Amino acid sequence: MRGQPGTSDLRTLVYMDEVFGFVPPTAAPPAKKPILTILKQGRAFGVGMALATQNTVDLDYKAMANAGTWLVGRLQTERDKERVLEGLRSAAGGTDVKALDTTIGGLGKREFLLVSAKSPTPALFESRWAMSYLRGPLTKDQIETLMRDAPRLAPEPVPAEAPAAAPVEPAADESAVAPAVAQGVPVRYLDPGAPWAAQVASEAGGRRLTAFLAARVNLRFDDARAGIDASEEWEAIYGPLDGGLDLERETPVDYDERDFRPDAPDGAGYVLPQAPLGEARFFRETTAQIRRRLVDRRTLEVQRNASLKLYSRPGETPEQFAQRCDEHAQAEADREAAKIRDRLEARAERLRAAHELAQRRVEELDAAEKSHQATEIAAGAGAVLDALLRGRRSARSIANKLGSAASRRGVTTRAAERRRTAEERVQQRADDLAELEQELLDEVAEINAKWEDKAADIATVSIRPEATDVRVAELAVVWVPAAP
Repeated sequence: MRGQPGTSDLRTLVYMDEVFGFVPPTAAPPAKKPILTILKQGRAFGVGMALATQNTVDLDYKAMANAGTWLVGRLQTERDKERVLEGLRSAAGGTDVKALDTTIGGLGKREFLLVSAKSPTPALFESRWAMSYLRGPLTKDQIETLMRDAPRLAPEPVPAEAPAAAPVEPAADESAVAPAVAQGVPVRYLDPGAPWAAQVASEAGGRRLTAFLAARVNLRFDDARAGIDASEEWEAIYGPLDGGLDLERETPVDYDERDFRPDAPDGAGYVLPQAPLGEARFFRETTAQIRRRLVDRRTLEVQRNASLKLYSRPGETPEQFAQRCDEHAQAEADREAAKIRDRLEARAERLRAAHELAQRRVEELDAAEKSHQATEIAAGAGAVLDALLRGRRSARSIANKLGSAASRRGVTTRAAERRRTAEERVQQRADDLAELEQELLDEVAEINAKWEDKAADIATVSIRPEATDVRVAELAVVWVPAAP
């Protein structure tokens, strides 16, 4: 894949049905790393991957988070649905995950929900009904019947046997015969081409074999308070054993049957180990020592937010856990802010009503003032001027006219004072509303800061397995080729 130039077009589609066991959330089988690599980087090289499973809880979270297109059918258990929704929170962008929860829970037979990172709206569709007769595994006789008329390939010529190599005299600390191993203990020979062969100083073509122990251990990390119940398969090589068993000489590796050969290389010499491989008691004691060692040293590192009482899930990255804590804290802050809004809403309504009433009073007084001013001008100033200029009235009548005009001006003045008083009330109500808004803003800001601090209260904690949760599933003798 990496040997190809980049492209935005699909070149190859890798499809896997029943992906159970290939990308588990805790263990690391050989298929897991290349599958995650394709999911993370394949699109840049035109390589797509489609995975199908009926049990989403058996699929690693990182694989689900890198899927851009989801086709979700009926899910049998709530745990499967929760795992799907958990993955969609990371992969579906702005999609309403709560709405997806309801939709997925109501899916019928042959109904699927299509969720794509390229589309903000999920699509519901129904597949056609198809009849398929699944015959199941074939027996050897059935395979023979099917292959009866198949073309036969000519056998390849057998090369002539090379002359036998001259026997090599073993060194003083070697034996030409493999030392005896206790009954029931597997014996294997390391293939120098194994990915981890260099870690134990293996050399291709080596004829000098040194003894190691290979241990496969099943661990369970169970913490009820953290809501974690995770299993892990752990493997390591101990040795060499030519100086006896030293568990400090531990090499954690990920091995499987493909890393070993069934037989020793021709002409091999066995370095005599100091460890008593022929005694069953040695393997029982070593098993107990490895178990105690892992109980003391092996831990599952998880993130904990003590303020929110949240723990990270196995396979969840620190960034993903921090985002989940932030979302949880935001939800709590929203609930607390809603209580404050409910408490201040009645007070705000009263202030708004008082402000509107005061505003209407100002408008009424303003209209009354303008009316008095118009009356004063029309009925006062003109009459006084007429009496003075025409000189037909007595001084008393003119004085009376002036008094009535002054009275009208006094009414206008009092109306103006009432209007100013009403305007001051309007301003006071507006100030009260602004003060209430500021109070709400201050309390919400304080709530937000408090929950932001709680969201950031993240620390790493270690979960240790109990003695009963550590089981040595296999302890085998492995002969490693060293010098040629």
